[in-house]
Amino acid sequence: MPTPADVDAVRALIGREPVAAFEVVVRGAGGAPSVIRNAPMTVDGRPMPTRYWLVDRELVREVARLEAAGGVRAAEAEVDARALEAAHGTYAAERDAAVPAGHRGPRPFGGVGGTRRGVKCLHAHYAYWLAGGADPVGEWVAARLGSQVAADG
Repeated sequence: MPTPADVDAVRALIGREPVAAFEVVVRGAGGAPSVIRNAPMTVDGRPMPTRYWLVDRELVREVARLEAAGGVRAAEAEVDARALEAAHGTYAAERDAAVPAGHRGPRPFGGVGGTRRGVKCLHAHYAYWLAGGADPVGEWVAARLGSQVAADG
């Protein structure tokens, strides 16, 4: 569970109240949250397909610049399709395993960022990679950004 300070920090970083329970899984060098892992369901019971969320403002800006320069299409063209498919499968399986037993109703779907194939959002892939996921798109983003974030597990 996040500390009250983490909840305040994430609220400030995303500019609103978080809609799902979360934990901080990656912190920047100063200890501020960089990546959070969301529960598979929002607090009101809606599916939350995005398990890993990039919240560090500077990293979000850097990735947005990469996306604006055609990064989604470039990443999709350059990464190994089988490795990407495997990343989607692993991500979905982890998220699905966290759905509460006996849950009835809509469930989250898809892989990284809620997509079933290809690349939807570089932010989601990069967040998953920073959190330790074997994500070729996240690795592709990291290589282009050249930035490192220290994991505090």
